[in-house]
Amino acid sequence: MQEKSRYFMELAYDGTNYHGWQRQPQSISVQEVLEDGLQKMLRENVKIQGAGRTDAGVHAAYMVAHFDYSGEIDLEHLVYRMNRWIPKDIAIYDIKPVTENAHARFHAYKRSYEYHFLLRPDPFQVHQAYVLFRKPDFDLMREAAAILPQYKDFECFSRTNTDVKTFICDLTEARFEFKEHKVIFHITANRFLRNMVRAVVGTLLDIGYGRKSIEDMHRIIASKDRSEAGSSAPSGGLFLTQIHYPKELFL
Repeated sequence: MQEKSRYFMELAYDGTNYHGWQRQPQSISVQEVLEDGLQKMLRENVKIQGAGRTDAGVHAAYMVAHFDYSGEIDLEHLVYRMNRWIPKDIAIYDIKPVTENAHARFHAYKRSYEYHFLLRPDPFQVHQAYVLFRKPDFDLMREAAAILPQYKDFECFSRTNTDVKTFICDLTEARFEFKEHKVIFHITANRFLRNMVRAVVGTLLDIGYGRKSIEDMHRIIASKDRSEAGSSAPSGGLFLTQIHYPKELFL
C-alpha cells in the first residue's frame, strides 16, 4: 500500500448557512462539505482536521485543515475542481504539502479573530457584523480590553461543561479599530477556549453600556465563573482571520 502524504488546505467561508465547522449528525457543516468534495474528487474516503471549531454562524477569513492522501495530486487542479464543486460561500485558496506529522490544530502557535460591529445598518453585511443601534462607550471598552493581556486564566469566558484540560491562554492582542461606521475588535492568542471571543465581546459591551465597570473586568476574570461574564455576542460578527505555523512544517 502506498504511503499517504499530508496536505494543508487554506480556505475561507461565510458561516451563515452552516452549523459550525465540525461535522454534525443532523446539520450541515463546513467540514462535511469539504470531506464530501474531496471524496468525490480523489475517489477516496478523506477525513480532514481543522485548526479549530468555529460555532454555528461564525465566519473564517482564513482557516487551515489537513488531510492525508495516498495517490499523486495535481494540487492546483484540485483547488480549481473543488472551488467549482463546493458552494460559493466556501472558497479554497491553496493546498500545500507538509511534513507527515504536521497538524492543523496542534501545530498552530498563534490565532487571530476579529469581531465586527456596525454603527448603522448595512444591507450588504446583514450576516457579517453586529449592528449597534445604540452606540456604547468605546473608550471604556478599549480600556477594559487592555486589561485582558494581563491575565492567563480565562475560564470565566469559556463555555461550561467543556472537556479542555486547561483554561490558560497567552493573549497578546486585544484592541479596537475604527473605520467610519464600522468598529473591529482584534484579539490574538496562542489558543482560544470554546465561545471565548464572543463572551469577551459580550462583557466588553456590558462595560460600554454601563452595565458593568472596568474594575468588574478584573473581578470577572478572577472569579473563573462564566455566569459572571457577559452574554455571548451574536455569532455573525465573528471572524477567524489568521493562523500561524512553524515554517519547517511546509515542504
